[in-house]
Amino acid sequence: MASHSNSGPLVMLAPKTKTKKKHFVQQKVKVFRANDPVLSVFMWGVNHSINDLNQVPVPVMLLPDDFKANIKIKVNNHLFNKENLPGHFKFKEYCPQVFRNLRERFGIEDLDYQASLTRSQPAKGEGQSEGLFTSYDRTLVVKLISSEDVADMHNILSEYHQHIVKCHGSTLLPQFLGMYRVTVENEPNYLIVMRNMFSHRLVVHRKYDLKGSLVSREASDKEKVKELPTFKDVDFRNNMQKVYVTEEQKEKIMEKLNRDVEFLVKLKIMDYSLLLGIHDVGRAEREEEEAEEPSCEDEGDAENGLNPQAGSFGTSPEGIAGYMNSFKPLGPGEFDPYVDVYAVKSAPGAPQREVYFMGLIDVLTQYDTKKKAAHAAKTVKHGAGAEISTVHPEQYAKRFRDFISNIFA
Repeated sequence: MASHSNSGPLVMLAPKTKTKKKHFVQQKVKVFRANDPVLSVFMWGVNHSINDLNQVPVPVMLLPDDFKANIKIKVNNHLFNKENLPGHFKFKEYCPQVFRNLRERFGIEDLDYQASLTRSQPAKGEGQSEGLFTSYDRTLVVKLISSEDVADMHNILSEYHQHIVKCHGSTLLPQFLGMYRVTVENEPNYLIVMRNMFSHRLVVHRKYDLKGSLVSREASDKEKVKELPTFKDVDFRNNMQKVYVTEEQKEKIMEKLNRDVEFLVKLKIMDYSLLLGIHDVGRAEREEEEAEEPSCEDEGDAENGLNPQAGSFGTSPEGIAGYMNSFKPLGPGEFDPYVDVYAVKSAPGAPQREVYFMGLIDVLTQYDTKKKAAHAAKTVKHGAGAEISTVHPEQYAKRFRDFISNIFA
């Protein structure tokens, strides 16, 4: 106590400023705490792999071997930090150089990627499907996938990378940023990281999964009662829903879509959907006003994403969206196009002020024997002309494009 009082304020201040950065590093050591050991190991592994990659020079060009490469780490009798991490685990990263290159092409810095995934555990979002998590700052999505998906990803990775290079990262396809295997208690879990197609700050009020098929393409009653149901093609038509963007924006979107769809046809991929999220600016403003009225506990709102500015991911400028909070507060319905890359504003004069999020999802299904069998069965059931979703990739693409070009007002 005495020594404490002897040290004047200057002595106290000096180490404080010095250790600021260190404090962040120390915090990282403790941070891999998740309510699920798989997520804890995932966070530990991503942190470890990015730190390691930072020591490795970026290759001048990617070689064929980079598309087959992987890095494995096996940890036994892990005593350090044992309240957060299991004693034995394995972590494997697939094609680290390729994904590093993709992150760069998508304008995501490795240290931001690392911070977004490891500063706090990825969480299950409201109304999200099983096995889908969102990074704590809501910029990334972590998805549990199957070992078949990993194989499919390997099959298309080289072509996918070429496509991203060719279109300079301007695509409606998922932005694949990393792929991992986490083994806890001899149970392998496969995870893929993608950029979140929805906004890290604007709430999505309605969402649609559109395939351009009308057979069995309606949200079930069970789905419809969810807080944020995923509606489908029939619902889109019945709701008289439209996307109100300018002619120029529509052209841009369709140009990207056509380019991406041609790529998918070339790889014999089908069954993909357009994910459409709609943010209603007026409704968000009303909800924010209501949220501001009671001055007592507002914490619930931050959780629901109504008021993400209010400390729902701290004020530290680390992480993909972090710098935004630190220097430019955004107004209602505004977004940063560098972070919300799938977003587009409704046209002036549209019936409602809206922000649309559009991207292609489920792009790993190749037209294989399983699909051919399903197609044969459905043709028998619905007749050859019926608009069913399992058709040949070319047919699927044509129907899909026709449908999407008509969603615009």
